[in-house]
Amino acid sequence: MLVPLVELDGRIHVVLTRRRSDMRRHAGEISFPGGRSDPEDASPTATALREAHEEVGLPPENVEILGALSPVGTFVTGFAVYPVVGWVDHPGEWQLSPREVDVVLELELGALRAGYERRRLVRRGVPFTTDAYVVDDHVVWGATGRMLTDLFERLPPELVPGAPATTG
Repeated sequence: MLVPLVELDGRIHVVLTRRRSDMRRHAGEISFPGGRSDPEDASPTATALREAHEEVGLPPENVEILGALSPVGTFVTGFAVYPVVGWVDHPGEWQLSPREVDVVLELELGALRAGYERRRLVRRGVPFTTDAYVVDDHVVWGATGRMLTDLFERLPPELVPGAPATTG
């Protein structure tokens, strides 16, 4: 899974996708570009770069790998997700996979952080309360939300407007 960071208008944004509403798994959900590893993928980084290229047309040479976040488990599918953080040279126009991606979202980190809330959701008829990041009508939750929390905990506060200052 690639956690793409890009600077737009002097602020850091994260690139997310909204999956098509007719997908069998995670339909309509917001996630980072990524998916299952293929046998030819040498590492989680190779998988992240390949999947980002397939899903949103991000050329691997446009990504500088910055590091990795902690692996995240998914409750519904039972997968382990290995998030790789990359600084992105914006390709100018995203090339969406018509089979998987409905839209690319470039959400500013400060807006995401400010949009944190506990939210009641209903999936497959089951209500539950979860951590979520809300920007406009976009709700980021689940494994992607947990990855964002990890990212926010690791980024220097000066990179995320509105982040609490550290003392030390």
